[in-house]
Amino acid sequence: MEFTGGDVYQKEFDPKVYLEYFHFGKGSVEDEFLEFILKCFCKIFTSGVLKGDTLIDIGSGPTIYQLLPACGSFENIIATDYLDQNCQEITKWVKKEPGAFDWSSVVQYVCQLEGNRETCAEKEAKLRRSIKQVLRCDVHQSNPLAPISLAQADCLLSTECLESACKDQASFQAALKNLSSLLKLGGHLVLGGVLGCTFYRLGPHKFSSMVFTEEILKNGLSATGFAVVEFNAEPRVFKTNMEDCDFSGKYVILARKDKEV
Repeated sequence: MEFTGGDVYQKEFDPKVYLEYFHFGKGSVEDEFLEFILKCFCKIFTSGVLKGDTLIDIGSGPTIYQLLPACGSFENIIATDYLDQNCQEITKWVKKEPGAFDWSSVVQYVCQLEGNRETCAEKEAKLRRSIKQVLRCDVHQSNPLAPISLAQADCLLSTECLESACKDQASFQAALKNLSSLLKLGGHLVLGGVLGCTFYRLGPHKFSSMVFTEEILKNGLSATGFAVVEFNAEPRVFKTNMEDCDFSGKYVILARKDKEV
């Protein structure tokens, strides 16, 4: 299918519809993805390898689940997204505004993974304190956060963003190079998402996805100065709802910025 451009996303991407996939605990393919991502993220962020003050989340969407494991390691979190409506959804949750999405079931799951060191209320409060800014981001700009310039971060996190933002290997590598400019030398990049996906549906709308493979991901990172520290991947278990999203597996990568490119 034809690559979905940013203008189409601005008009057709409805965060409310997207968030319906995150009602956790249904025993669905969405649960399968969330459980894999959160288990990997909890392991990575409690390992002691990732250290520093600031983490930038690239392409947050309207979600905060990906930040729950990170807020124990980074006091300053900056959420970002290309779409204004997604930034508004995150801000709504941070400020506890009416109509904000209820993440309590996901928060409870993360607390269990972490050994119930905190209550759900404590975890949510910690994340709300940690999210210092919600900014617009475009991975295709040399400074993805332009016109804002920030000091380089200790860690970048990105979940299910680059598959949607990039159409081929060249644009993927260009986006990684742009993101690298936001990260300190020796800092870490954590990527999570889906493999083998060509599209996903939201309501009546169909959005394209770049097909990621282990080889494409590793080659892209290597070409842009990153060393892969850890590569986790699992095949898709639930074969239901293939008409909504045709991904074949899911992945989480921990990489380190070893050089400037």
